[in-house]
Amino acid sequence: MSQLSPAAAFPRAAPAPAEKTVSFRDWVGVVATLLGAFMAVLDIQVTNASLNDITGALSATIDEGSWISTGYLIAEIVVIPTTGWLSQVFSLRRYLLGNAVLFLLFSIACAFAVNLPMMVLFRAGQGLAGGVLIPMSFTVILLTLPPSKQPIGLAMFSITAIFAPSIGPTIGGWLTDNYGWEFIFYINIIPGLMLIAGVWYGLAPKPMQLNLLRQGDWWGIATMAIGFAAFEFFADEGNRKDWFGSVEIQRAAIVAAIALPLFVVIQFTRQQPLLNLRLLGRRNFGLSVVITLALGLGLYGSTYILPLYLAQVQKYNALQIGQTIMWAGIPQLFIIPFVPKIMQRVDLRLLVAIGLSLFGVSCLMNSHMSHDTGMEQLIPAQIVRALGQPLIITPLSSISTAGIEPKQIGSASAIFNMSRNLGGSVGIAILGTIQSQRERFHSNRLVDAVSLSNPITRDRIDQLTQFFTGQGADPVAAHHQAIAQIAKLVHREANVMSFNDCFLFMGYALFAAALLVLLLKPAKPSGGAAGH
Repeated sequence: MSQLSPAAAFPRAAPAPAEKTVSFRDWVGVVATLLGAFMAVLDIQVTNASLNDITGALSATIDEGSWISTGYLIAEIVVIPTTGWLSQVFSLRRYLLGNAVLFLLFSIACAFAVNLPMMVLFRAGQGLAGGVLIPMSFTVILLTLPPSKQPIGLAMFSITAIFAPSIGPTIGGWLTDNYGWEFIFYINIIPGLMLIAGVWYGLAPKPMQLNLLRQGDWWGIATMAIGFAAFEFFADEGNRKDWFGSVEIQRAAIVAAIALPLFVVIQFTRQQPLLNLRLLGRRNFGLSVVITLALGLGLYGSTYILPLYLAQVQKYNALQIGQTIMWAGIPQLFIIPFVPKIMQRVDLRLLVAIGLSLFGVSCLMNSHMSHDTGMEQLIPAQIVRALGQPLIITPLSSISTAGIEPKQIGSASAIFNMSRNLGGSVGIAILGTIQSQRERFHSNRLVDAVSLSNPITRDRIDQLTQFFTGQGADPVAAHHQAIAQIAKLVHREANVMSFNDCFLFMGYALFAAALLVLLLKPAKPSGGAAGH
């Protein structure tokens, strides 16, 4: 009987399957879709610094002009959940091409709007198309790139998620001041054409599956669209309309409270749901979605509150606001390329925790502003923010999608990206309420402190009265001017203190999210769909 050789006794393990080679054409497709996502996220914020100019040109008030952003956000949040299914129906390439063309056409149409209803309608069209471009770029990364290359793709995706909101007001302010507000929409033309060409060349054509329309989760789509539209209206307009003091807000709250739970029930009871919400039961994915909600609050909240402070307190124009905010954006371009390498050496959870903590620290630095705080004083906090943000989204994307099956990528991408937008919308609503309520609170306390029974206040009124008398006013008018000046100072200080409270709230929310990172399971930086 012959003896077995050692090689036969201990057979070698089967070699690991070779990873797919990423061709130049694949990279063109990935980069093109990332360009689309960047444009879509940029257009959420690009109008913020230029809202005064746009509303002035359209003969609308600032409150009415809020619909320029609200219309975009409502449309975007409604379409994101449908992207995974519709990309299967029409094929990924056709679906992206169609929406890229629509996004470009609606962008140009916005520049030609002559009144507010036209602008809101075209912005909603922009949002419907832009809401497709964001999750689809995430999906293309996970489906096109092998696990070893996915951190690079996700790092590039983070540019669209965190750099675009930071740089949006800067680009909008510069274009408005130098060329006119119309150019914040014209800027999409060249990147839009590049997007269309890149998707056409880089993504392989696949057949449509129109038979899926018969199996569509139409009740889920209807309840989702109605529920999210009502909720987005409730969140964005609630503070301006005095919340439940407004009949419109009451109706929106009732509709959202009925439609959204119905949507959830349908998703859990239907065999082929629009979104696989059971993914939220997976520990890393569910926690990552909650953390992303807090990240959305910080990203969109900071680019909402800071321009508001700079406009109301410092009286900055659109360009000056943009120049201040860009300090949270530009440094990220130099940090993001190193993130994939860092992810190979450092625990992903630690990176996310450090990033969230730095972001939170930057908010706390902004919570001690005075009426003299301007661009120079804000730069250090902006740089700390820029150091933290790149360490969050790329590692968090890897953690959340690790182990997600290829057939579930559409749902995972939609839920993950929708959570960031929801966090931003809800966060802005909360921050707007905090700002207005705390301004009244601080104003009342300051009024008590500067009452006429206070000798310091009386002395200050006398000094101001003498000043205005010296300027030619009669004594009675000078006395009224002095009191009005004191009231103006009280309002200014109360306003600054309310903005500080908003940054304090954002800081605490980000620190809470950093604590949630402790509950995540370890994950390797290989991205999702590891099995494909």
